[in-house]
Amino acid sequence: MPSALFALTIAAYAIGTTEFVIVGLLPTVATDLHITLPLAGLIVSVYALGVTFGAPILTALTGRIERKSLLLGLMALFIVGNGMAALSPGYGPLLVARVLSAFAHGVFFSVGSTIAADLVPENRRASAIAMMFMGLTVAIVTGVPLGTFIGQTFGWRATFAAVAVLGVIAFAGIALLLPSNLKKAPPAGIGEQVRVLGSGRLLIVFAMTALGYGGTFVAFTFLASILQEVTGFAASAVSLILVLYGVAIAIGNVVGGRLANGNPVKALTGLFIAQAIVLVLFSFTAVSPWLAIPTLAALGFLSFANVPGLQLYVVQLAREVRPAAVDVASALNIAAFNLGIAAGAWIGGLVVESSLGLGATPWVGAILVAAALVLTLWSSALDRRSAFVAAPDAASAGRPVIQTRTPEPSH
Repeated sequence: MPSALFALTIAAYAIGTTEFVIVGLLPTVATDLHITLPLAGLIVSVYALGVTFGAPILTALTGRIERKSLLLGLMALFIVGNGMAALSPGYGPLLVARVLSAFAHGVFFSVGSTIAADLVPENRRASAIAMMFMGLTVAIVTGVPLGTFIGQTFGWRATFAAVAVLGVIAFAGIALLLPSNLKKAPPAGIGEQVRVLGSGRLLIVFAMTALGYGGTFVAFTFLASILQEVTGFAASAVSLILVLYGVAIAIGNVVGGRLANGNPVKALTGLFIAQAIVLVLFSFTAVSPWLAIPTLAALGFLSFANVPGLQLYVVQLAREVRPAAVDVASALNIAAFNLGIAAGAWIGGLVVESSLGLGATPWVGAILVAAALVLTLWSSALDRRSAFVAAPDAASAGRPVIQTRTPEPSH
């Protein structure tokens, strides 16, 4: 892998830490700001919504900016946002600071995914995307547990101050490692951007992303509270458990990237089935410390394993159905990831407030993942039908007939 990918991974690490560290800090923030746990959960939703709406809009608006300059500007915005969070006097200013950080997040991953894919040969694109997203998973392994410990020891504001320092390191990494002559796609016109949202094929994949990735967040958003109130772990043990969860996520991300290199849809089908099963299982094992730990390890493995496949699939499909707006389609898929997080956190809050309680959040999340599975099977059927229709057309044009193909629209 080229060294430029390491610059993207470093920045992804900083962004991943600020995105997910709040999960370990929710009980601390709720207590300090004198708000309810579901209201604290909205901090997760607001951040995710900032990414959801900021990613496609800002990606389109910044299409003419050189890629390296854009990434440096995004990391500067990230530093400002986390610095504001560290100085936030209350709930409202904290939400504003989180939205600023979210804007940087959304554009970084939408543009970064296409950069990562273009830095390597075609048969390694999923692995390159997985490597960039590895920054997120390593952040969960190290940044989130450490940030949780800092927040529990010195206050949650100290955690965001530390994350701002990570942003400075990421800024330096991009400045030093990323080449200045990065290829960029021509900016898509407004009409083409609208047509991306009008593509039924892409909308199916966006929905797969939102439901399949977001389903886990119904429970993951409140994982610290589940471990303390349902399983019975002490607050001091949560950081260590998050390390295990993060290690499992890192392994799953790498394995998921390798599986997706061959056939993204086939890989996603198997991963969604396993993810739904484990979420249902966690509903029953969460009450036992001995059973909850291995179940969480399995859930961590599956939580991010679908990310490379989902991102690769939408880029491949966009190159076939909307070739002039691949960056916009990539940005919309990043938006879909975060719309899923926002919806999952919000639904989880509703479940926590209801008579079902914390213990029901895993099986409710499994319902969302099952819906993603249905959409994946539907999209796979549409791929097969388009390949079948394309074969006679190729024959009539004097080209070789392709009887079957994997769902790789770039071919």
